[in-house]
Amino acid sequence: MVPRDSATGSVIARAFERLGIYAVAAALLVLGLFVSPEFLTGENLMNVLASVALLGMVAAGMAFVTYSGNMADLSVPSIMAFSGIIAVASLPLGLPVALALGLLAGMAVGAMNGLVVGRFQANPILWTLSVAFFMEGFMRFAWSNTQVYPDTAPGTPGEAFIGLFRVGVGPAPLVVILMLLLFPLAQLIMNRTRFGRESQLVGSSREAARSSGIRVSRIVFLNFLIAAFTASLAGIFLTSMNKLGVFYLGQGYDFKAVTAVVLGGVMLSGGRGRMSGVLGGVLVIGLLSNILQFLGVTAFRQNIITGMVFIAVVGLQQYRLRATGRDYA
Repeated sequence: MVPRDSATGSVIARAFERLGIYAVAAALLVLGLFVSPEFLTGENLMNVLASVALLGMVAAGMAFVTYSGNMADLSVPSIMAFSGIIAVASLPLGLPVALALGLLAGMAVGAMNGLVVGRFQANPILWTLSVAFFMEGFMRFAWSNTQVYPDTAPGTPGEAFIGLFRVGVGPAPLVVILMLLLFPLAQLIMNRTRFGRESQLVGSSREAARSSGIRVSRIVFLNFLIAAFTASLAGIFLTSMNKLGVFYLGQGYDFKAVTAVVLGGVMLSGGRGRMSGVLGGVLVIGLLSNILQFLGVTAFRQNIITGMVFIAVVGLQQYRLRATGRDYA
């Protein structure tokens, strides 16, 4: 006879395997009920979504880099800051032009990353980390280590720019709507297109991809470009939220995005994962942070608790994969 505790643990483990990160999200929702009666209100849940909207944008792009076997793009914080600074500096040309130039500036960095990692096979971690240091130094030098403020006089493009983050579509902020639209689009690209299938094969085995006639360098390039686009988009909204452009905006988003991607089931070795899981990872980060805030936990203690929970979740995922012989990460 199987011990009762063992049987219960097996049921929980199987439920976690089927539901993935959403089992954790559901558990946090239940926990939140006991923490505060205000937790499950529509206003609070919308606040949770708004708090992770920018992270969700970044994670959606980061997932493509990880999925294609390149682990992570550590230049994401610098891309976010650079796109924001360029957008603010270009506001005299008009808001549409400023937004376009901000996106193009960030994507130019992503294109460089994709070219060097894809064509010259540079280590993605070392290269993007080096780019992050270079971009930070460049922004400090170019703007004399100062913050760049938009002209917010009434009727100016600067006024419209700082209001961008605060725009709502009905009861939901624009950033939340964009994040929720971005994930289904990313899911479609990743799982229903030739590009997505080729990215999976490149992430699983580059040699097999080359043998199949896939241009590996092109796939890697495009994946880094997608990551740069979403990071640039998030960077512009982050700059709008802070009402200034500065080199340090975006710091920490690289680690948080990778955490969401891994929690969502995308393997760091590449070739396996779903965008729906990445969204679940983003939601778990937001729910856990919200619960800790209700409990009055200080910021540094939140980091400790959050880290412990993430380690436990990732450990359980890896245990179940190894137990079924499906772990190659």
